[in-house]
Amino acid sequence: MPMLSRRAADIQPFHVMELLRRARELEAQGRDIIHMEVGEPDFATPQPIIEAATRFIAGGDVHYTPALGLPALREAIARFYHDHLDAEVAPERIIVTAGASGALMLALAATTDPGDEWLLPDPGYPSNRHLVRAYEGVARALPVDAQTRYQPTPAQVDAAWGNRSRGLMVATPSNPTGTLLDIDEIAALHQVTHRRSGLLLVDEIYQGLSYGVDAATALSNPILNAADDVFVVNSFSKYFGMTGWRLGWLVAPPAYVREIEKLAQHFFISPSSPAQHAALAAFAPGTLEILEARRAEFAARRNTLLPALRDIGFTIATEPQGAFYIYADISPLADDSEALARRLIEEAGVAATPGLDFGHHLPRRHLRIAYTTRKERLLEAVERISALRA
Repeated sequence: MPMLSRRAADIQPFHVMELLRRARELEAQGRDIIHMEVGEPDFATPQPIIEAATRFIAGGDVHYTPALGLPALREAIARFYHDHLDAEVAPERIIVTAGASGALMLALAATTDPGDEWLLPDPGYPSNRHLVRAYEGVARALPVDAQTRYQPTPAQVDAAWGNRSRGLMVATPSNPTGTLLDIDEIAALHQVTHRRSGLLLVDEIYQGLSYGVDAATALSNPILNAADDVFVVNSFSKYFGMTGWRLGWLVAPPAYVREIEKLAQHFFISPSSPAQHAALAAFAPGTLEILEARRAEFAARRNTLLPALRDIGFTIATEPQGAFYIYADISPLADDSEALARRLIEEAGVAATPGLDFGHHLPRRHLRIAYTTRKERLLEAVERISALRA
């Protein structure tokens, strides 16, 4: 038997990736699978980003960068906050990372001692609780539902706060529900964590993918921006369409930057050099025009899929305003979302993610359905699901 650490034994599989593996197996057998399971846009990386990477690699000067990232990229991210999000963020606070996961790892490694608790909404992104565990912390679930748009309230956080509570982690837009926190709501949550001498970590990985509301950041609030207890995580994966490039960033309070730099030096040496040079083109006007057209397409997909799912019996109590997910209540149709997901992929050729991945609060009542494929395929998936029921 392998000599596994307790840490490794406690980490659960990422069920959506195992579902994707099964989908690939079926496709290899000649089956047609409609993918609505993975949180990955179906669009190719924008051509200006690819061209920037090609030029850089062709030059041959592909070496380590500073552990905190290319200075030019840190400055470009700061300009993006200023020009598009009404936030003044010093480049020195911006840490370029190996994906948003790298940003979360660095923030948790810098702040979490064994036994420290982090409060996390349930349902929520599954890797968050496992990363807390990896640093010997304790992930404490805050059950949330449609009544609060699947977001925690200040009163709930205050009531759950304990002697070992270290911080609160929230996401806007959220995964798996696509719901948002507005700036005032984030500020109210910060009032609680600040009064409790804790930390607030805001996951803005899906920033830019919002519908009917403008993209926003917690850092546009002057109090949150200047706070010494607020971290913001972001990514080039979702809005910028760079999932496989594995690049993200962390905005940290100034007092933490040097400590995080030391961790980054040891954990990663530096983020991918080609990915960073490619990302310099992500903020160009031509690229942003492409990305905004894609956001409009995601909005059209959302508006197509929501009524179609309701028509065949799914309950969607809170409509998503961001990301590209619908968190659907399947209880009018089935008793167990995991069993339903297995039937969907095996019998209907539709891949969707059971709520089991996202926590312990009513997971078997929910499926996460991603609208990351074109509208015609989304409607075909609905037809297949309806036929399976019949």
